Amino acid sequence: MAQVTLAGIQKTYEGGVVAVSDFNLEIADREFIVFVGPSGCGKSTVLRMIAGLEKITGGELFIGGQLSNDVPAKGRDIAMVFQNYALYPHMTVFENMAFSLTIKKLPKSEIRRRVGAAAQILEMSHLLDRFPSALSGGQRQRAALGRALVRSPKVFLFDEPLSNLDARLRANMRAELIRLHRRIQTTFVYVTHDQIEAMTMGDRIVVMKDGVIQQVDTPENLYAKPQNLFVAGFIGTPQMNLFEGALCRREGEVRMIFGDGVTIPLAQPMAERVRDWVGKSVVFGLRPTDMIDDEKTADSHPERAITLDVEREEYVGAERTLYLKRGGLQLTAVIKANVNFDSKVGGSQRIVLDMEKLHMFDPVTERSIL
Repeated sequence: MAQVTLAGIQKTYEGGVVAVSDFNLEIADREFIVFVGPSGCGKSTVLRMIAGLEKITGGELFIGGQLSNDVPAKGRDIAMVFQNYALYPHMTVFENMAFSLTIKKLPKSEIRRRVGAAAQILEMSHLLDRFPSALSGGQRQRAALGRALVRSPKVFLFDEPLSNLDARLRANMRAELIRLHRRIQTTFVYVTHDQIEAMTMGDRIVVMKDGVIQQVDTPENLYAKPQNLFVAGFIGTPQMNLFEGALCRREGEVRMIFGDGVTIPLAQPMAERVRDWVGKSVVFGLRPTDMIDDEKTADSHPERAITLDVEREEYVGAERTLYLKRGGLQLTAVIKANVNFDSKVGGSQRIVLDMEKLHMFDPVTERSIL
């Protein structure tokens, strides 16, 4: 079993600086879980406490059901892959991968078997005689993975291992890590500041801010059902449109009112859910992909349409990103690219809001109302 349980974990440094506060999480055996958040949010600190590289100042850590707070790093049966590959430049790939096994004085035949098996999984058997200087960035990362893999640990820990690679290699290595996890069926705990890595790799994602868990959920739920303003704004590219307004009742309908007096009616099911918020301030959220520029849709749903000025546009192949403004209101819309699209920068654009996808947040607590 490689279940990892963190119960009330805390990390406080000298001077009373709290890096991680009341961290509670159960990581299932064989799960691929990702910690994500901005720099300084405490995600790497949690990883290092699991590894035994950072002393826990509060709470309890269990690895495989064993209380591990005071178990030294070498006794935790954990392998860690760092941002820098930390390969010995004077050793071949084989020697780097075999290093920990050699220290343990395993039989040479067993070392060859383990290194060979790991190299085959990572498709680098032909690189075992090379030195690190003769490897590409992706090959060096695979060698670092192989060095961890030969130990057959209970848990793999990854601390931003792909951040030194270019965009193409990062995409390739993400796919390799997913395949590796499926093949060896071991618990993976992965730290990144890159939300795309998190969304594409994790079975579940832990979103952190200022040492505190904001939400633990599947990638789908994080995107569709953010529990607070931070998660809503952090997950998704371009980020969710967040704008202040209020709910009101007009002509028997519950409406959102925002900007320079724009009012748009809510769908009936949603109106029922937020009836207690009528007359109160609300922060609305709508993803750029939930704003429609189709004229037919705008004509058939004029009550949900709003006209804004186009300040800027970005063409990215299959899509265009429009940066829109109306008075003090600024919105971003992602629309399908059209080869005949006439740039409307400086002009106006009518956008229909997909009200089924609307999010609402309490401006005081920043929690989702829905």
